[in-house]
Amino acid sequence: MILLKIFLLSMAFMFAITGCATKEYVKQESVFIVFKTPTFKHADLGFMYENADEMKVEVYSNGQAAMALEIGKEQICMSLLACMDKKSFNKEVLSDEYPTDILNHIFRGEEIFSGLHRVKTRNGFTQNIVKANKYNINYSVLNKQIIFRDTINDIVIKVKRLGS
Repeated sequence: MILLKIFLLSMAFMFAITGCATKEYVKQESVFIVFKTPTFKHADLGFMYENADEMKVEVYSNGQAAMALEIGKEQICMSLLACMDKKSFNKEVLSDEYPTDILNHIFRGEEIFSGLHRVKTRNGFTQNIVKANKYNINYSVLNKQIIFRDTINDIVIKVKRLGS
């Protein structure tokens, strides 16, 4: 009986510790980020942290974290906003016409809209995607730079990797 109590207590302790463990990221990069939407405007140096399931982007201004963005499998959390599902985030911050996982693909430098109008170049690829009165997107991933620009929705996202 005592052994069972010790076992249960140790299992509860292990669960509590692992449940509160910090997220482990396998990749960290220094970046210069521009994140401009009608509701947010941030541009400065920062860090991107990645693992297979999640991504975290931090932008600093004067040595202080000005914006933090966590992109998970199901939701996006942004400083100054409550966490919300990806569809709600797109509607609130980007455009409700975008695919739900667009932000994750942009920050990872992956093709968007399932590769629609993708043109491979020597140093990466570009995509120009237009839906009348909904979006006019110019997206490029070239060398160490990602540029997403939607002229209809007034959105600019730039990521320049500063590492090697």
